[in-house]
Amino acid sequence: MTWVANNTDLIIRLTLDHIWLSLIPIVLGAVIAIPLGWVAFRFHPMRGALLTSVGIVYTIPSLALFVLLPPVLGLPFLSPASVIIALTLYAVAIMVRSAADAFASVDPSVLRSATALGYESWQRVLFVELPLAGPVIIAGLRVVAVSTVSLVTVGVLVGVQSLGYFFTDGFQRRIEEEILTGIVMTVFVAALFDVILLGIGRAVMPWAKVLQVQATSREVATR
Repeated sequence: MTWVANNTDLIIRLTLDHIWLSLIPIVLGAVIAIPLGWVAFRFHPMRGALLTSVGIVYTIPSLALFVLLPPVLGLPFLSPASVIIALTLYAVAIMVRSAADAFASVDPSVLRSATALGYESWQRVLFVELPLAGPVIIAGLRVVAVSTVSLVTVGVLVGVQSLGYFFTDGFQRRIEEEILTGIVMTVFVAALFDVILLGIGRAVMPWAKVLQVQATSREVATR
């Protein structure tokens, strides 16, 4: 524990950097992916092409994408912006399919009822489809958060400081306590995001628990 006590300030600073570098792609990824997911759900001819396209993006190794983006976008090689953009692309790649599945999970009879009540198309999307798809969207966001937090550590290989620094520096200097600190703090940040997203879901979508109970009841009844 001597190394930890002597480097508390560095641990706190890199943890905050890691949180910031993770938060931006998660938020941007959700903002971009949810509308794309709705498009993939609503317009079936586009679903295959759209999901395939974002799936291809996710197959690109993270380090390769971190290296390729700066010259393509005209950014400095050591710019955190390239890492944020790359992680946003990965977040979108994961989230689009989750969002499409979330909108598909909404009971069609509920949508027909909303239309019968006089909801316009955009009103139905915002006030009926999106809230009911919310629990599945939150579940997808939790996956995105864990993935993003882990990928941020790779950014240290292109000079972007995060908790990944403890891995590279610890291996080079053979300080096992430093490596372990990087692992523990990365898991802590991932767990923190997961708990926050779970709390947000329960706070803004209290009906999610009711829907889960109803689904469980239907499953039991069909057995």
